[in-house]
Amino acid sequence: MAANTRDNSSGSSKYKPRQERFSVQRALELLGLIDGDNSDLEDLSDNDDPILDANYQPPPQEQSSSEDEDDSSDDEDPIPQPTEHSRGRKRLRGANNGSGTGPDTGSSRTPRRRRQTQQIEADRSDDDSEEPTPGPSTQGQPNKGRGLCWRATPLTPDLAQFEHEDETELDRNGWTPLNYFEQYIDRDLMKMISDCFNAMSLSRSGDPLNTSVDEVYHFFGACILMSCIRYPTIRMYWSKALRITAITDRFTRDRFFRLRGSIKVLIDDDVPEDLRKRDKFWKVRPFLDRILQGCKSQNRPECASIDEQMIPFTGADPYRQYLPMKPNPVGIKNFVCATADGIVLEFDLYQGKGALLEQVEEEEVVLGLGGLVLARLCQTLHRGTKVYCDRFFTSIRCVEQMMKKEMYITGTIMNNRLAGAKEKLPSDKTMKNTGRGTSSELSTEDGKLCVVKWYDNKPVLMMPVVHGTEPEDTCQRWDKKLKQYVTVSRPSIVREYNLKMGGVDLIDRMISYYRMSARTKKWTMRMLMHFTDLALANSWLLYRKDLAICAAPKKSIMQFLEFRTEMATTLLAQHHGQGSDADLSEQSEEEDNSNQGKKRPVTAVPHVSVRRRANAHLPEMISLKNVAHCRVAGCTGRTRVRCVTCKVFLCLQGDRNCYTAFHT
Repeated sequence: MAANTRDNSSGSSKYKPRQERFSVQRALELLGLIDGDNSDLEDLSDNDDPILDANYQPPPQEQSSSEDEDDSSDDEDPIPQPTEHSRGRKRLRGANNGSGTGPDTGSSRTPRRRRQTQQIEADRSDDDSEEPTPGPSTQGQPNKGRGLCWRATPLTPDLAQFEHEDETELDRNGWTPLNYFEQYIDRDLMKMISDCFNAMSLSRSGDPLNTSVDEVYHFFGACILMSCIRYPTIRMYWSKALRITAITDRFTRDRFFRLRGSIKVLIDDDVPEDLRKRDKFWKVRPFLDRILQGCKSQNRPECASIDEQMIPFTGADPYRQYLPMKPNPVGIKNFVCATADGIVLEFDLYQGKGALLEQVEEEEVVLGLGGLVLARLCQTLHRGTKVYCDRFFTSIRCVEQMMKKEMYITGTIMNNRLAGAKEKLPSDKTMKNTGRGTSSELSTEDGKLCVVKWYDNKPVLMMPVVHGTEPEDTCQRWDKKLKQYVTVSRPSIVREYNLKMGGVDLIDRMISYYRMSARTKKWTMRMLMHFTDLALANSWLLYRKDLAICAAPKKSIMQFLEFRTEMATTLLAQHHGQGSDADLSEQSEEEDNSNQGKKRPVTAVPHVSVRRRANAHLPEMISLKNVAHCRVAGCTGRTRVRCVTCKVFLCLQGDRNCYTAFHT
């Protein structure tokens, strides 16, 4: 080793491999910055997105291209082809970065570059072998609309006629709150819950629950009534001072907690293992499907909105999410499609991107998460529907994909999804100096896609395919400096968006007023409570809409609290036959047996006129752990005999017949 070091005195052996490097010409050919040997290589630099470069101009050959298939997703952009403009710029960048100028010899980085080059050439050969799909000029462009030509021209939409539904809806004239509620939760669902109650209780603990359909009705009615009349704890509803007889007359406190802790909507052993892995919410899926069936039965309007909804829950659940900007940041995410009136038409619980990929068509799998949600929730909407959403869902690719289905997306959009339109719009500083109410509009060559920038308190970017800036109107905005309201010019798209985007926010607000929010560690119970609230809110919104169409007086329309209270008392009063009476009597005997050894409340002695009024006072034997005292004054005897009518314990044996003396 020492001899080798002495022989090579011109340089250290440690740096010997650096002597074999590529020439600048060869390195630039490999990097694709210049043409060499007819090779057409992509740029391998880190900054490969022209959206991030303010000086980037779309290449001329891409502006008129409409035959290349757009196969990349919004999240993974293809590397753009080098052009004369980008080559010169990247050559300058390479010189500034200190590109090597040594002899044409190999280096340690050469194998990695060579492998990347070979892989890119192989990918391009595969892409070139595919047959391009023809389409409109605004839909066959590269990812994120890089090849779109934006012009300062007004939007000229070409919309399909909206397909109205046939008039096959039920005549809801004279419907009661129960009729509206049974569109979502009916007796068949209550019967299924009752059967699952009893089967699961018997299989798990060996102790039959002996619940009935009426008792399930009473349980849901009690939960709804508790949300209308709030106490700090559930036990207070059975306290002596604050008890609510509508609840306490139906079941005892222990019985209510037992039902609440044992509620089931399916038999767990009947669910296969593959379905459990595929569906994270399989434990409540039958209940969700029934609610979804009621939502899908509503008429589809011409305008709908799509947004996120959070089901508040901080415990352990299959897919808990954290959204810091929401009123309830921790919980289960639910994507909802609703009308402008707030009536829910469709919903889908978020279980990851993979679950959405299984529910959309093959050509939609390249969309991002927001686009997949739009494609999933728009499946039941009719052609010609106008859909409003926020910037999470909006992208150029998604808007173009939905236009193929003749559904028209309107929503806010992020800066980094605008491609070449961002450079042609006025800057934020320019619009701020011009003043509030300033707007600018760009559209594509065919006039089917539009970008509107409006400055209010801050710049707002919107992408409509239905509305543009005209006709403009005015709105009132508060000015902090002047301490007064000022008139601000507003584009047409902003007005329409504000009118038709708030459907999901409206249903969220209605649920939050009287949410069934008792503390629970079970996510299944939280889901059942939330979607029962959703069914009640949907029922009331539909009830109010029907009465408004009939021009009913406002005083005759129940408010939401009154509607929920009426619904709770109706469920608590449900009675469907003699079988339920037998179940209730068995339940009362079971409760008496379970309460053996506990202190029992003292029953008031009825008036003498009641005791002597009829001959219906019959004795009954009560199985108690400890015998009760006789209620006749002066008697010290103990007995298990109680009067059926008076509910008073009396001696029936011994020297003195207290039972006969009490009733005479």
